[in-house]
Amino acid sequence: MRKVQVGDVVSIHCVGKLKNGEVFENTFDKEPFIFQVGSPEIIPGLSEAVVGMEEGEEKEVVIPSEMAFGPRDESLIRSIPKDALSMDVNPEPGLMLNLIVDSPQGQMNLPAKIVEVKDEEIVLDLNPPLAGEDLIFQIKLVKILSNEAPEITLS
Repeated sequence: MRKVQVGDVVSIHCVGKLKNGEVFENTFDKEPFIFQVGSPEIIPGLSEAVVGMEEGEEKEVVIPSEMAFGPRDESLIRSIPKDALSMDVNPEPGLMLNLIVDSPQGQMNLPAKIVEVKDEEIVLDLNPPLAGEDLIFQIKLVKILSNEAPEITLS
């Protein structure tokens, strides 16, 4: 039976958990997750985990933070003026924001978590929510779809 190689497009079901048991992802009750193995949009540890798997195979892997979302970076905690954000809700610690930032490459979406709200400013954590976390994945390889990236059509 054919085994997954880098460059293949695969569909998997998975349950992703933190070491404390908290589940952050579960595709078993919805559509499988489809991705190209080795794509920069996928955490490297997940791509590595499926290489060599066969259709129907299941396994559990622990992906260290360095192979997932990287370590937490304290320099990504920033204070900005309160009036720099246009929000429909009152800012509160723990609230997740999706910032739209202009960059030389165009507009980028940047997730940010409000850490603290002060009189004149808001403290944001721009680290990915799972940065610094080792991740545990229970993976089931549903299908090897092809060894080419899927065509994406815009309508």
